[in-house]
Amino acid sequence: MKKPLIGITVDAEETGGYSSLPWYALRQNYASAVTNAGGLPILLPHEVSLVDEYIKKIDGLLITGGAFDVDPALFGESVQHSSVTLKRERTEFELAITQGALARNIPVLGICGGQQLLHVVLGGTLYQHVPDEAPSNIEHEQKNPRTEPGHEVSVTANTLLARITQMARFPVNSAHHQAVKNCPEGVVISAHADDGLIEAIEAPAYKFCIGVQWHPEYSISQADDAILQAFVEASR
Repeated sequence: MKKPLIGITVDAEETGGYSSLPWYALRQNYASAVTNAGGLPILLPHEVSLVDEYIKKIDGLLITGGAFDVDPALFGESVQHSSVTLKRERTEFELAITQGALARNIPVLGICGGQQLLHVVLGGTLYQHVPDEAPSNIEHEQKNPRTEPGHEVSVTANTLLARITQMARFPVNSAHHQAVKNCPEGVVISAHADDGLIEAIEAPAYKFCIGVQWHPEYSISQADDAILQAFVEASR
């Protein structure tokens, strides 16, 4: 059986670390998780002019996370929190390719920051800084390694996420300071943390459109593996 081609968005830095010139980056486990789920991963450079060509080629889109934030102006806020870090070119590209994928009903999976961007594309808003706007005793930027659980989430019954995972509750890792704030028309909230913070969203009008606030590519639980497998299967 032909493997579905899964486009994965990458991070970008101008200088430092890997090279003194601008470079792209992606953690290996994003690609290996797609491979293990039966997909063929391909990385997507931030070429906005090529979005239509990318969309014609890929069978599914995975929007990754990163140490940066969605511009608050994109969800209608004029004041930017001091903690917010922007990567305008990456966001411009991810907005364009996410909109293009949804327009053609290509399966989309948003992970962590990718979930936040997906939510904004779907008409939603975000908490710019969870500790200030939604304080909690849960550490949403966990201090322990990302390969370990940080907290648990509860899944909303009768959602696609519930059907995929077959679990009402499972552990997740947690590495974010922004989060989904509201529930616009067409969006279903499919998981919460115990403090009420939204942890997963989906848009039933599309073939497959799910965002999760955690990082299932680390395979913390069987639910994580099931999410990647369902995404790849929907992309066939």
